Amino acid sequence: MLNHSALDELKELDKRHFIHPTSDMKQLQDHGSALFITEAEGIYLKDAEGNSIIDGLSSLWNVNIGHGRKEMGEAAKEQMNKLAFTSTFNNWSHEPAVRLAAEISEWTPENLNAIFFTSGGSEANDTAFKTVRHYWKVKGQPEKKKIISRKLSYHGLAMGATSATGIEEFNSFSTSIAPDFHYVDSSIENLKTLIEDEGAETIAAFVSEPVQGSGGVNLPPEGYFEEVRKICDENNILFISDEVICGFGRIGQNFGFQLFDFTPDIITFAKGVSSGYAPLGGMIVSDKIHKTLIEKTEGTFWHGYTYSGHPTASAVALKNLEIIKDENMIENVKEMGELMLEGFKSIKEQNEHVRDVRAIGLLGAIEFEKNSDLTIPIGKRVMDEALKNGLFCRHVKYDGQDTIAFAPPFCITEEQMEDLLRITNEAIQSIKAHI
Repeated sequence: MLNHSALDELKELDKRHFIHPTSDMKQLQDHGSALFITEAEGIYLKDAEGNSIIDGLSSLWNVNIGHGRKEMGEAAKEQMNKLAFTSTFNNWSHEPAVRLAAEISEWTPENLNAIFFTSGGSEANDTAFKTVRHYWKVKGQPEKKKIISRKLSYHGLAMGATSATGIEEFNSFSTSIAPDFHYVDSSIENLKTLIEDEGAETIAAFVSEPVQGSGGVNLPPEGYFEEVRKICDENNILFISDEVICGFGRIGQNFGFQLFDFTPDIITFAKGVSSGYAPLGGMIVSDKIHKTLIEKTEGTFWHGYTYSGHPTASAVALKNLEIIKDENMIENVKEMGELMLEGFKSIKEQNEHVRDVRAIGLLGAIEFEKNSDLTIPIGKRVMDEALKNGLFCRHVKYDGQDTIAFAPPFCITEEQMEDLLRITNEAIQSIKAHI
């Protein structure tokens, strides 16, 4: 806990020097930081006033093993003391990155074994978009360069990743979106029509999250991905599964695509691979793609980041994956996910303003009826009320929806899940009088 003078100083420095990501700049200047977190343990955050808050979103869908795991700090310290950083350009190598790549290949289907490392999800998706275009180029089909993504998808905020993101607010922030990106809704007919209109010979890949996270925790229609996989195969289009949120256990399997009966050509990942203890992401390619890149790339593979295969981040990720496996955390995701969904259904029954509830594993949402008469949406009011009472969740308002999203850490217990559900329900009940 910070004393008032120290906190006031930090808030002034914050206003003056720190441009926050995805935040209201004027609000920061007028009111200061909305929340100042000082420490965390398990599923709980602690703010500068000493208040304990359930981290109902694993911060940014990523602190999967929970906060404050001492083993993670020890893994980082040990690696830093030995080799904090060295480049992996020009075929230099080191043990942590090699071991991590090999470990990740044990989590994937047998035909997905080669990994390219990045610092996060945006870089992972940009890498995938560049790679599929390079793949078709070396195969003698350079005209295959268009990327199809889904409306309400979120793929990151680097230039290519922004261009693939199907959320208007992120697209309109820039005055120039990269060319050759196209969006479809979750209709198979819409996808078929776009492919026919654009020409399959011009399309490099289709990209999708198995479950849309930031777009509102939107599950796919039944059988959707199986049909998309078939369409991609018929039209010689690669399939990229964006597993940045779903990957490494979030929805009850190693990867999200495994719940929807399809195998992608490329997987992109980040968040859960290190549970946020170090910035890390990457791309996993099929053996077929890897073989083609090896055989047909002349000279250098001209793509890479300074921190691709960062030794310390790799060591931290290895420890993270070890914890998930050793503590059977994915089993807990399934069990606690069932409790969360049942709790959401009970909340819906008790509150007429709840339009829909959905959850798969520890990824869930409560959607409210849209009320155009309200200046502040119901979901925003519920989120704010829940935070006052010790629960952090996220309000999603893209495309006119009014939703609060949840993704608690994998280590959550039954008692803690009951607290999360109780606070959520009480927050909804408490704002009824103001609707």
